This record gives sequence, structure tokens and C-alpha cells, in this order.
Amino acid sequence: MKVVAVIPVRMGASRFPGKPLAHILGRPMLEHVFRRTQTCATLDDVLVATCDQEIVKACASFGATAVMTSDKHVRASDRVAEVAAGLDADVIVMVQGDEPMILPEMIDLALRPLIDDPRVVCSNLAAPITSVEEFEDSNTIKIVIASNGDALYFSREPIPARAKVSFSELGAMKQVCVIPFRREFLLDYSKLSPTPLEAIESIDMLRALEHGFPIRLVRTDKVTHAVDTVQDIHIVEQLMRGDPLLAGYSPAEAIG
Repeated sequence: MKVVAVIPVRMGASRFPGKPLAHILGRPMLEHVFRRTQTCATLDDVLVATCDQEIVKACASFGATAVMTSDKHVRASDRVAEVAAGLDADVIVMVQGDEPMILPEMIDLALRPLIDDPRVVCSNLAAPITSVEEFEDSNTIKIVIASNGDALYFSREPIPARAKVSFSELGAMKQVCVIPFRREFLLDYSKLSPTPLEAIESIDMLRALEHGFPIRLVRTDKVTHAVDTVQDIHIVEQLMRGDPLLAGYSPAEAIG
């Protein structure tokens, strides 16, 4: 099985313009995502998908291969699908460019359902939500899970309702944006019409669910923190200090 990771990024993110190149511990966030994804031995290649020449230039400085895409894409999955159309691969792993704490074992874990079961066409990592603040944050994508491990729904709203139980009893889960697709399914996904809930929630996976395609979820207990705001940069810097993966970076290739 040939597996390629694609990191979709653009400079014009509405909540944090320029986010991919925001510095974390002296390096662009995108560099952290690329280098850490590249440490996963299961992957045959790691590419960056972007519509911005500024990102192409940055990628060249730290040794990443960037592929230019259309600037018309609304969803990251569609940007990745454009790149996937030109790749010889069985599985495409979308690693969001705002996951600078990604670990190689998380990628392997997310891939496991596709390796074990040919009927699974797409999987997502799901992690516990550890605080009420995170549960109520619209930047955190909440998931409810069926008994067979498939996703029932994704939302930016706090779900499920907690009126009858304490937060600790709720077992709330969030999406971690490491998303393997079978290549053929990803290409089919990109041809599906966008859906109402996808637009309302601004969540890619809802297009698949609304068209009747199941999404398998895999639990991880690894502690990560996605970057959605400038404040998240400071949180991630504190969490990443002393991270052993940082020692594998090449100091000569650091930027600014």
C-alpha cells in the first residue's frame, strides 16, 4: 500500500491570516507540521498543497515539496483532492497545517482502519476533550460516535448536551485533523456537491456524511493542540518545549 501525506495550507485563513508561516519556537508552523509528519516511516512521501507563492518559497527553504493548486477551494479536502489526482498512491493522508504537535504514531493509528478493513474509505482521529472551555470553543470540532465506531455527527457546537450529566461523565470527543482517505474515494468526494450542514458548520467531513458515506473514528489519547488563533501559538510553544522530536530538526535549515 502506497501512502502519501498532503498538508493543505493557505495564507488567507479567515480566523488567522498568514497562519501557516506564523513562528513557533523560531520556525514557521508549517515547517513543524512537515518535519513531524515526515518522521512517520509508513509514508512514502509528504507534500504541501497551497495556492500561495509565499508558502512555496518557504517550503523550499526547509526542504518540503509544494504543489500549487487552485485558489478557488473552500474546503481543505478539495485542495488535497486536486493534488491526489496527479499522484500514484493508494491512500492519501490529509494532515492539517495547523497541527504542529502531530506525532508519527498518530498517523499510523489513523491509517489502521484502512489497512485492516478494505470497506473503510475514510478515517479520523478522535481525542478526549479535557476542559469545559475547549468543549465550548467553536474552533474545537466536536464528534459524536456510533457504537460501531463510525461518526454520527461533527459540530462546532458543544455536543452532546450536558444538561443531565457532569462534564466529566460526558465523554466529549474532538476531531484531530489527521484524515486518511482511499485515493479513489477522495477523488469521488471532491466531485460531490457541497451540502447544507457542511456549509453551516464549515466542516469537510459533513459532506461525506450527508451523502451517506461512513467515517471511521479512531481514538487517540495523545495530547495535541491545534492552532486557530494567535493565542494558540503561545500555548503550543509552552507545550512543545522539550519535545524530543524537535531534536531531529536540522538547525541549519531553520528560518529566521
